[in-house]
Amino acid sequence: MTPRERLIVALDLPSGAVAGVMVAKIGDAATFYKVGYQLAFADGLPFVRGLITAGKQVFIDLKLHDIGNTVAKGVESVAKLGATFLTVHAYPQTMKAATEAARGSGLKILAVTVLTSYDDNDLATAGYRCGVSELVAMRAKQARDLGIDGLVCSAEEAAALRKIVGKDLVLVTPGIRPAGAASDDQKRIMTPEKAIAAGADYLVVGRPVLEAADPKAAAQAIVNEIEQSKSRE
Repeated sequence: MTPRERLIVALDLPSGAVAGVMVAKIGDAATFYKVGYQLAFADGLPFVRGLITAGKQVFIDLKLHDIGNTVAKGVESVAKLGATFLTVHAYPQTMKAATEAARGSGLKILAVTVLTSYDDNDLATAGYRCGVSELVAMRAKQARDLGIDGLVCSAEEAAALRKIVGKDLVLVTPGIRPAGAASDDQKRIMTPEKAIAAGADYLVVGRPVLEAADPKAAAQAIVNEIEQSKSRE
């Protein structure tokens, strides 16, 4: 992959019209886009088709988690769109149903281990008896054994997860913030250069690009950081 292909811009925007303007502003500085709840539930799925027709790659971030049959049918529908990635929560039954439904298509299933807005205290409040690192490791092993294509994880966990899943699984890391950027509501963050050095394959960046005075320049700066990291390997 080129450094540009490793950047995924999160289009956390209210409509396809607004997202289309943003994609035009970013221009050739990015080729991969993430569509999450906000845009998907507005009018994002027709927008996804338009992006793919325009030669862009699309990551649909819906974090599916339901009974197996429901997950499988959802995966089948997403596969028909031509998307590259789809997220599911890293629960064994959910991952198994999703991987089986995606088999034979070009869609890759990514399992979300623990949300990057969570820390150990949040897990304890939710009833878990283990911390973030322990839960992430357990879910990564289960994902690997079930044939998941990749993981969504904090960049802080990328190096440790590489030891668990090897080189075959893709690691996609949100919570990326260029040096000097605000952390917002993320609790486990890292700069682009450090995330790539830690073993991440793709970096998901939203607000630092979307809220920049010049989104294209902001995206290009992140691509440059990725390139610098790869050149040091």
